[in-house]
Amino acid sequence: MPLGERAGDKSESRYCGVETEFNDDMPQVLAFNLSSGGFDFVIAPLMNPSYRPSLVQKDSMGSGALPFAGSDLVLSPSQWSSHVVGKISSWIDLDSEDETLRIDSETTLKQEIAWASHLSLQACLLPAPKGTSCANYARCVNQILQGLSNMQLWLRIPLVKPDDDSMDTSSDTLVDSWETWNSFRLLCEHHSQLSVALDILSTLPSANSLGRWFGESVRAAILNTDSFLTNARGYPCLSKRHQRLITGFFNHSIQIIISGNSVHPKPSVDANDFHKLSVSDSQRHPLRPYLDYVGYLYQRMDPLPEQERFELGYRDFLQSPLQPLMDNLEAQTYETFEKDAVKYIQYQRAISKALLDRIPDEEASSKTVVLMVVGAGRGPLVRASLQAAEETGRKLKVYAVEKNPNAVVTLHALLKLEGWEDTVSIVSCDMRYWDAPEKADILVSELLGSFGDNELSPECLDGAQRFLKPDGISIPSSYTSFLQPVTASKLHNDVKAHKDLVHFETAYVVKIHNAARLAPSQPVFTFTHPKHSDKESNQRYKKLYFVIPNDTGSAMVHGFAGYFDATLYKDVHLGIEPSTATPNMFSWFAIFFPLRTPICVNPGSTLEVHFWRCCGSTKVWYEWCVTSPSASPIHNTNGRSYWVGL
Repeated sequence: MPLGERAGDKSESRYCGVETEFNDDMPQVLAFNLSSGGFDFVIAPLMNPSYRPSLVQKDSMGSGALPFAGSDLVLSPSQWSSHVVGKISSWIDLDSEDETLRIDSETTLKQEIAWASHLSLQACLLPAPKGTSCANYARCVNQILQGLSNMQLWLRIPLVKPDDDSMDTSSDTLVDSWETWNSFRLLCEHHSQLSVALDILSTLPSANSLGRWFGESVRAAILNTDSFLTNARGYPCLSKRHQRLITGFFNHSIQIIISGNSVHPKPSVDANDFHKLSVSDSQRHPLRPYLDYVGYLYQRMDPLPEQERFELGYRDFLQSPLQPLMDNLEAQTYETFEKDAVKYIQYQRAISKALLDRIPDEEASSKTVVLMVVGAGRGPLVRASLQAAEETGRKLKVYAVEKNPNAVVTLHALLKLEGWEDTVSIVSCDMRYWDAPEKADILVSELLGSFGDNELSPECLDGAQRFLKPDGISIPSSYTSFLQPVTASKLHNDVKAHKDLVHFETAYVVKIHNAARLAPSQPVFTFTHPKHSDKESNQRYKKLYFVIPNDTGSAMVHGFAGYFDATLYKDVHLGIEPSTATPNMFSWFAIFFPLRTPICVNPGSTLEVHFWRCCGSTKVWYEWCVTSPSASPIHNTNGRSYWVGL
């Protein structure tokens, strides 16, 4: 039974599991934990824990059956696949110095995974690596991964990180568990079917350290009953920090699994308590109060806002950026962008301010402002301009310049429908080649991409600047791109799946969700309009230094998230840079620049990044690289993989 209903949430995190002991009566395990206990799935051992291959007497016919938890026939195929996650024997140690134990471990691991595959289980939980070295364990898992169809392997990792300022000498023996995961994942070449199940303990590392995991492929969080506190009524509850972490897991489709024995004596039932438990409930399953508390945390979350519901399908989905100069946009694309009311409200505010600055009140009835919308599309900026003129009581003459002949058809229809014939002139032409009959007071455009200049706004507005008066106003007046290093395991694996260089040298528009932002974003390139000098080039080069906070621990950089912030006019801005983003605006997702080989950064270290914007006669492209802590190749040399056509 799911934890609850939350508007818009259809993610896996609605389902809660329970870790069980070995029991060869699997129908009873499911009946007790699912029907009586209210859990959605079990993490169940598949093999009798006393089994060791080396102790089995080989009979002459070799017909001994392995001691699995019941035949495949005791549950239906859908019960096995929907309600059981296989738990691989926790005694196995593939890096043991004891050769017998090591060989037994290898044999058992392969037998159990083969059985889980036979049962069509969706996932198996692998025990945590036991020592500092896990090379042989990773080798065996990697071999298994090569032959797996679509089962996920969850590697159990305890959520620990030694405190740098801890005076406890024993902390020297503690390893940052992210390091264990990282070395295992690297040995298995970032395999997309290898994920993490985090063991949540009673103490948690710093917020920055926890943040790393949201960019990793974490599928489950195992919450031990020892981690719970007791509230005034005697029920289990969690610390505020644990509550925030669990809420974070819910928001990232990470499933909670309750593990351990009940450490809370049965409390007296209070009718007003949120658990609404009957005495028979708590007698039925000892872990039910823990499940109810997790359900309470889930149900008290705010429903997903409408904008996030709209964006759900786009989360971590890589899209190629638009080529608005080379290609004409389709009606559907126009329609999506036109629905973004917030963006056009900001434009209208900027145009109103510009009109008031341009024409004083005493000249409002005698002077007409010439305004050109360059890249008019199907007319939303024309409408915003006319509404601004009405709001400010200023007279306006509008030129709507659009190169897409299909959009021009819509513009003409709109002109008749709205009765704009006396005010608006439609020009079916590329703004770079149009010969304007007069000069404009105000030039309005919406040519910005996710990285500001990546849809060639600078080149287009350079071409249009010649028909702006010397003291004319450009809206937007400037825009700056921003960059930020991220851990984004899913995005890396999705790019890697193409098995070629081209995709690792392409920038993608993506609603980045499962990612860890490792340092604050920094400005990269700024463009100002109108340009003060014809000699100013649109080529750019920027060197950036990102410092990884000390308490984060080591982290993996899979690439860079890019954003922009634009000044439309004076104090009216528009943007998606996280710290200043315009709320409730959905026209732009971030842009993602991948790294061919992810780079590991140490706590407190500096990541040195170089970014170039290069201009040729027919195209514009970006090149990027990392030079510290280790050097990467320069990506996309000469725009060989990704460019924007002029």
